Amino acid sequence: MELEVGTVLEGKVTGITKFGAFVSFPSGKSGLVHISEIAYPYVQNVSDHLSDGQTVRVKVIGIDENGRINLSIKKAAEPPRTANSTSQMPIRNQQPVKTAYRVPAQTVAETPNQDNSFEDKLKRFMQDSDSKISCIKQYSDRRSGSQRRRSRS
Repeated sequence: MELEVGTVLEGKVTGITKFGAFVSFPSGKSGLVHISEIAYPYVQNVSDHLSDGQTVRVKVIGIDENGRINLSIKKAAEPPRTANSTSQMPIRNQQPVKTAYRVPAQTVAETPNQDNSFEDKLKRFMQDSDSKISCIKQYSDRRSGSQRRRSRS
């Protein structure tokens, strides 16, 4: 069977590295599932998601000129369903998402489905942008200030 981009197959994990996992097929060919193509959430350690000898369903996402086969586990399956499209928003009673800026409380509480005029949306966007930019500037000023103190010593 000839492998083509877009083909979904089942294969067996034959090796695990820090950057991904090698999967072999019954036809004798093998390919690499990069760490970024293993699961939808962030994967820090491949061994947490896969093990040697495990049978996995993969999709061929690329074949380069040297014949190396690039595979994806997450593209072979449907993406996980989320309650809403704003998965980066912190949920109450949980730790907030750590960023260089803080999201204004009014933005988190509001739902994106409200019927607002274009002017209202633009005004809110500009306020959020200004707030984020000022937080980023404060963060970078703090960082450059601490670097200056260290270099003077």
